[in-house]
Amino acid sequence: MENYNVFAGAFVDRSGERRKDPDWLSQAVVGPDARFVPVWGDRCLIGGDRPHAVWLKRSQIEPYVSEHNLIFLGLFRNKPAFAIAIDGNEPQPFAEFGSFESLRFLGTRLPLDEANLLAHARALVVWHASQSHCPLCGSAALPEAGGNTQRCANPDCGKEIFPRTDPAIIVLVHDKERCLLGRQQSWPEDRYSTIAGFVEPGESLEDSVRREVFEETNIRVGVVRYHSSQPWPFPSALMLGFMAEATSTDIVLNDGELEDARWFTREDLRSDFPKLPFRISIARRLVDDWIMLGNVD
Repeated sequence: MENYNVFAGAFVDRSGERRKDPDWLSQAVVGPDARFVPVWGDRCLIGGDRPHAVWLKRSQIEPYVSEHNLIFLGLFRNKPAFAIAIDGNEPQPFAEFGSFESLRFLGTRLPLDEANLLAHARALVVWHASQSHCPLCGSAALPEAGGNTQRCANPDCGKEIFPRTDPAIIVLVHDKERCLLGRQQSWPEDRYSTIAGFVEPGESLEDSVRREVFEETNIRVGVVRYHSSQPWPFPSALMLGFMAEATSTDIVLNDGELEDARWFTREDLRSDFPKLPFRISIARRLVDDWIMLGNVD
């Protein structure tokens, strides 16, 4: 199996053609095979000593079903899967099945396909909660296409509204024997990570890598190579990972976003300092893969 980043992988058949088939959706949502992923606020239902996603049958979630809070996710393990949004201000439900947990801290402990499903569900539920009105005319926005888009309720407008995904680059900069890591003041003590930032309008990914690295550390980079990507549903980013070769070495914290930035050898990274990024993140995979390249060399 491909070595997926956490939350990534095409484990859900999103069945785009079924999103716009109201007859199929109306039958699937009441069918015996339908499974429902409850999202309470922004947390997902987890059960078991070995954590796993909990999905429920229609009879179990019936009290929480309304016309506008079901989202068709696709086919998961060959069964129709729906997210159901539950107001986080309500008392936490379904205690008999498990507890609602943050994916940010639990993602690496879940099976890969379940982490992917829950990230998908969480992202859409959070988007609907934040996008309740048309950005053009201010009228109410209503779910459409099985909850995968919205439509302005004003017949004179009727704008179709799509979920937002913000592209962000994340890069492991190296000069062959050392890599560049930085830290923000708010992070846990001694924690360092790769350089990252959002892509700006009219900017290519490679240009974004070079700009972000220079703005934050004053380091110039030459060759930029794509590594992998990771959906990051906190709330709606797509992390695009790169390896980049440094062409300068003098660090200056140009924009003040970082508290510190340093060059580290592979030996440094195998020691107690610095503390590396959490394993859930693509940042950690970039660091680990760079360390392994030293073993190959």
